[in-house]
Amino acid sequence: MIIKRGFIVLLLSLLSLPAYAQKQIIAVTIYADDAYPPYSYSENGEAKGIYYQILIKAFAQMPNYKVTIQPVPWKRGLKLLEKGAGFALYPPYKRSKERSYIEPYSTPILEEEVAAFCNSDTLKNTDSLVWPSSFRNLTIGINQGFSTGGEAFWKMVRRGDISVESANSNKQNILKLLLRRVDCYINDRGSILWGLKTIRGDNQYSNMEFSDIEEKTTISSEYGHLGYTKHASYYPFKQSFIKNFNHVIEKMLNDGSIEQISNQFFKNNLHFEK
Repeated sequence: MIIKRGFIVLLLSLLSLPAYAQKQIIAVTIYADDAYPPYSYSENGEAKGIYYQILIKAFAQMPNYKVTIQPVPWKRGLKLLEKGAGFALYPPYKRSKERSYIEPYSTPILEEEVAAFCNSDTLKNTDSLVWPSSFRNLTIGINQGFSTGGEAFWKMVRRGDISVESANSNKQNILKLLLRRVDCYINDRGSILWGLKTIRGDNQYSNMEFSDIEEKTTISSEYGHLGYTKHASYYPFKQSFIKNFNHVIEKMLNDGSIEQISNQFFKNNLHFEK
């Protein structure tokens, strides 16, 4: 009788474990670039964009975590990871050397195509353009905190062969290009086209010559990731979160969910009419 009672108590205890485990929800804050439309941006303080749509679908498949996405200026987000004050940030390109404080990067989420857009009378013979050597003596706009362009480009910048001017957002850089304060602007192609269309639709800028802007060359293809702070000791759940997130992203890549979200977002927005 004692054995039977003990068995019943043990069985009840085991049956209660899953219900108990389900209550152990871990609160996690993920930071997002607030000025990189259409991929990642904010409206009235709320996160928006393609990565946001992808990630909320991914996090919905991670029931052990209650994830809050908080948009922040890109440089601030990087600083949070560097200090360990932030757990993760999206969507950095993989820059292990320049950003040693990000470790690791998630499974690649979305491929982006980096391109150079310039004033039409800059570098007229586009058939023979070679990045970055053909852009010698030009001033290139770039988003603050971004390190896009490649090592050869940054070597030319360090030598003084190319000048770089940074701005806080995609919109500011496009306006600088329209106002001829920079010769070219490099960023993701879709982001620039989205920005041009948005600005052109604003009556405030109706007097600007959008026909002067041309895509000159494709620089590279890069993937955006979820990047984690290297300070693992601050976040004891880090490894399990990474494993779970990567598994979900790989599943979404394989079943076409990520491509579907991206295509829907870009529908009717990739083509820029001059």
